[in-house]
Amino acid sequence: MFPGDPLTNLSGVTTENAKVIEHLANKWAIDTNPIHYFMNYCSLLLQGDWGISTISGNQLAADMARVIPATIELSIYSAFIAICIGVPLGCIAGIKAYTKIDYSINAASIIQYSTPVFWSGLAFILIFCFQLKLFPLSGRISVLFNIPHQTGFVLIDIFLAENIDRKAAFMNCLHHMVLPSLAVGLVSAAALARLVRRSVIDVLNKPYISAARSRGLPFKTIFFNHVLRNSLLPVLPLAAIQITTLITNAMIIEVLFSWPGVGNFLLQAIYQQDYSALRIGMLVVSTLVISLTIFADLLNRIIDPKKGSVSDVSI
Repeated sequence: MFPGDPLTNLSGVTTENAKVIEHLANKWAIDTNPIHYFMNYCSLLLQGDWGISTISGNQLAADMARVIPATIELSIYSAFIAICIGVPLGCIAGIKAYTKIDYSINAASIIQYSTPVFWSGLAFILIFCFQLKLFPLSGRISVLFNIPHQTGFVLIDIFLAENIDRKAAFMNCLHHMVLPSLAVGLVSAAALARLVRRSVIDVLNKPYISAARSRGLPFKTIFFNHVLRNSLLPVLPLAAIQITTLITNAMIIEVLFSWPGVGNFLLQAIYQQDYSALRIGMLVVSTLVISLTIFADLLNRIIDPKKGSVSDVSI
């Protein structure tokens, strides 16, 4: 359904040589019935033969192996920030329910969650990069550091690299990741804070909490021994739904901060009308989202077998 020749869009090869065209048509089974055509396509995907980029001529499997780690890395940083900010704020709001502190946290979380991530990213760039000049504008690390590509995760590659100042490279990398990670993580933190708040309020009203209070236990002991764990368990399946939002926002922020991930890759493919690269990029993103959601579902069942799956949760 893309414009142009279907065979070119699949293989990425642009040629007028009749023998090459015949070879590619046989390889991709483009002239067969749709079922055989699709099964052959899936077989080539599983073999790692994803075609080449129409513009660069690179193998798309190699391109994906280069950009996927950057997107996963940014998503991990953002998830860590979301947990570190969202869980404590949600607990504070739940403990101080229906007070000014609770209303303030609720209002801030609603505003943050309602703010488009690209607007937050642009605001961060304007304030912290251009005006205050506190953070770098783009990239994962300064071009002054020559870090060989080994795993694709820049922090790991720094420790694997030789003949470099690892401490300086590590600090420079952390400096680059602050703004993009915050831009993505704050949105998820806002959603997580509201989920945790509701769960903490529910647990505090349970009979066993009243019983613990009647025995004269300090609130600190009650909170860490009874409230916190029981509050976080119901949040897990709901938080897992945020995976899709997290990855999508990470891909948007990649474009703003020139982060070399899948989002930046897809945007370049759209600009250059590289349909073979666009096809593979979207396939990889959807596979990543589905895989992480299934993993979160399984993790939730292992931690708390009594709870249902992510797909059972209604919002």
